[in-house]
Amino acid sequence: MVSGTLQASHLDRGLGLLDATATNVLVMIGVGPFLTIPFMLAAMEGPHILYAWIAGAILALCDGLVYAQLGAALPGSGGPYVYLREAYKPFGIGRLMGFLFIFQTMLVAPLTIASGAVGFADYLGVFWTLRPVVHNLLAAAVSLAMTALLYRHIKDVGRLSVVMLVGVGLTVGWVIVAGLTRFSLSQAFRYPPSAFQFDRALVTRTGAVALLAMYNYGGYNNVCNIAEEVRDARRNVPRAIVLSLVVVVALYVVMSTVIIGVVPWTEAQQSRAIASLLIERTMGHRAAIVATGLILFVTVSSLYGLILGYSRIPFAAAREGQFFRAFARVHPTKHFPHVSLVTIGVSAVPFCFLSLGQIINWLVLLQIVSQFVWQCAGVILLRRYREDVPQPFVMWLYPAPALVALALWIYVFVSAPVSGMLFAVGVTAAGVACYFAFDR
Repeated sequence: MVSGTLQASHLDRGLGLLDATATNVLVMIGVGPFLTIPFMLAAMEGPHILYAWIAGAILALCDGLVYAQLGAALPGSGGPYVYLREAYKPFGIGRLMGFLFIFQTMLVAPLTIASGAVGFADYLGVFWTLRPVVHNLLAAAVSLAMTALLYRHIKDVGRLSVVMLVGVGLTVGWVIVAGLTRFSLSQAFRYPPSAFQFDRALVTRTGAVALLAMYNYGGYNNVCNIAEEVRDARRNVPRAIVLSLVVVVALYVVMSTVIIGVVPWTEAQQSRAIASLLIERTMGHRAAIVATGLILFVTVSSLYGLILGYSRIPFAAAREGQFFRAFARVHPTKHFPHVSLVTIGVSAVPFCFLSLGQIINWLVLLQIVSQFVWQCAGVILLRRYREDVPQPFVMWLYPAPALVALALWIYVFVSAPVSGMLFAVGVTAAGVACYFAFDR
C-alpha cells in the first residue's frame, strides 16, 4: 500500500443512460440461469422455484435501492469502496471498511469472472465432450479474450455493450417465445403438496435457493463501479439500476416458468443445458445447436460487463493512495485504467480450475459478510451523519427497503451450508488482520 493521495487521474464520461443500463443487464444476464435452474429445481424438490425467484427479486430490489441512493450521492469510480468509506468515516472506521471491500474484491472479482468463464466451458459441453484440462483452459482463455476486448476507450466499450445487449435480448426472447409454443400451464404450476405447507423446511429451502437466484440477479450494482464514466451520474445511476432490475427479474421469472411448462421439472433438474433442451423439444436439434451458440454469446457478454466494472475498483482506491500505486495508472490515449483492467482479468485464470457450485457459494456468502450487510446500514448512516454529502435520490419508503434487504441478507446467509459461512467469516477476519498490519 501507499500513503497520501495521488493526483486525480481523469476518466471520460462517455456512457449515457442506455449504455449504463446495458452494462448492468449484460452482467445480470449471463449463463447463470441456464445452468442454475436445474439446481434450483432439485434443491426445491419441485417446480415451485417461483418462491425463490420472488424472494430474490424482493431482496434485489431493496438492495438495488440501497445502491441507487448511494450511487447518486457518491457518483465516482469504485462504487461500494467509496460508499463504505464515507458512510463509516464519522465512526473512525471508514478506512477499515474501504480496505475490507478492496480486500474481498481482489478475491470476489476473479471468482465472479471465473464463474462466468466456467459456465461458458460447461455449456460448451453441449457441442463437445471436453476433458477437464481442456474445459479449464477454455474457461481461462475466454476470460483473457474479454479482457483484451475491453482494452479500448469507454465510448467504444459503451457502443459494444449496446450491440451485445441486443444479442442477449434476442437469445432470451427466443427461448421464451419457443417455449410458449408448447407451454402447459397445468404442468408449470403442478406444485406438490409440500409447496403449500409453509413450514420451517420450505422456508429453509427457499432461503438456500434464493442464494442461487441472487447469483443470477447479481450485477445490478455494476454501474456504480463505473459511475465516474456515466454522464449525469446522479440521475442516470439510480435509473440504470431500477431499469435493469425490472427487465431482468421479469425475464427470469417468465423464462423459468416457460421452461418448466415445456420440460417436466423431474426431467429438467437432471439437465445441464436446459435452454438447449427446450429449443430441441420445440424446434429440433439444429435449432438447439444455434441456441447453444447464442447462449455462449450471452456468457461472454456478461464477462465483458463484469471485467469492466471490477477493473474500476482497485483503480479508485489506488488513486486515493489506499492501494498499490500502479493500479491508478490510466492509458495515455484511451483514458481507461489499463493496469487494473489487465490485473483483474488475468487474476481470474487460476479460479477457472474450480467447480461452478463452489465458486457461487463462496461468492455470495463472502459478499454478504464483508459488504452487503454493512452497506444496508451504511446508507442510513450516510444520510443521518453526513449532511455534507448531497443526496439527490432517496429510496422509496426510506429506510424500509434498506432494513428489508439487511434482514433478507442475514436470512440467506444463515440458510447456507456451515462450511460456506465459516469461509466467509474467515476471509473477512483475515482482511481485518491485514488492515491493522498494513496500517501499522
